[in-house]
Amino acid sequence: MRKLFFTLVASIAATAPVYAEVFELPPEGYDVIGTVSTITARYEDTLVDIARRHGLGYYDLVQANPDVNVWLPGEGTEIILPNRFVLPPGPRRGLVLNLAEFRMYYFPEPAEGKPAYVYTYPMSIGRMDWETPLGLTKIVAMAENPAWYPPQSVRDEHAADGDPLPRVVPPGPENPLGTRALRLGLPGYLIHGTNRPAGVGMRVSHGCVRMFPEDIEFLFDRITVNTPVRIINVPVKIGWDGEELVAEIHPLLEAPKPLVEDSLEQIEKLDADVELPALDPNSKDPLTYVTEQFIVATAERAGQLDWDLVEELVRRSDGIPEAVGLGIKNAATSAAFE
Repeated sequence: MRKLFFTLVASIAATAPVYAEVFELPPEGYDVIGTVSTITARYEDTLVDIARRHGLGYYDLVQANPDVNVWLPGEGTEIILPNRFVLPPGPRRGLVLNLAEFRMYYFPEPAEGKPAYVYTYPMSIGRMDWETPLGLTKIVAMAENPAWYPPQSVRDEHAADGDPLPRVVPPGPENPLGTRALRLGLPGYLIHGTNRPAGVGMRVSHGCVRMFPEDIEFLFDRITVNTPVRIINVPVKIGWDGEELVAEIHPLLEAPKPLVEDSLEQIEKLDADVELPALDPNSKDPLTYVTEQFIVATAERAGQLDWDLVEELVRRSDGIPEAVGLGIKNAATSAAFE
């Protein structure tokens, strides 16, 4: 699989943040991109530093390296870089934000006669008391060096904490929106940069989606108004990598918001064929998600799972994709229920 890295300056590529990870979309029968690799930590490294340099977020590295100290991994410590991903289920177009994996995927329209690509970025989402909503929407406006007009609810929260906010925060280093903002059709929600990049890959926002400054600037130059945006919460992804079924399993998020009211209308306007999953993590366990995604993955191609491997992957829930099954030729029924 061809993988293209964009870095700040070639001469400092080893230490500069990755602007984006871009993968050529795999051919039919393949749903997996990227590779898992390892590096050796330097004396001055933290997992947060390493994550940003390699297009990953906080939880990406913490889940993949559970026995490594976040702030003092230690010189010479081997660090797993989980840069392999199962593509999210559903249409591969526009922006897809999967809250469960703190990651977005951008599927731009390919130029005529050119291959299709997918861009992927880590992101922050709303904390438990300010959840990011699920739904289908689109980008309705774009702003460079935006001013921030804190909602009254946010101003009240800051005032209660003894940290009052002004009505308007002008562009600059104190602006939490960073240098770029994409306004969504969901009222009050943005995809934007940040002046606190260490929080990317965590549940830290008031519901908006935060990106590394270099990532939002890279995306901003390549995306347009009216790009469709699909926000999902899929902690288990299963896809094909040739003859293998590969699963990527993340911890369940607690109490995400249901679909916003406007989402069903947006589905009709943007893509009548899109059907959003009915998600209620509080009523499902991980194996239920596995069964659901297995059914999706094998809708047109029969396969079977090794449930011992699946249960081990569920136990770890580290977000690292692994093969858990194989295709079946001439199978009349799915092996999921054997």
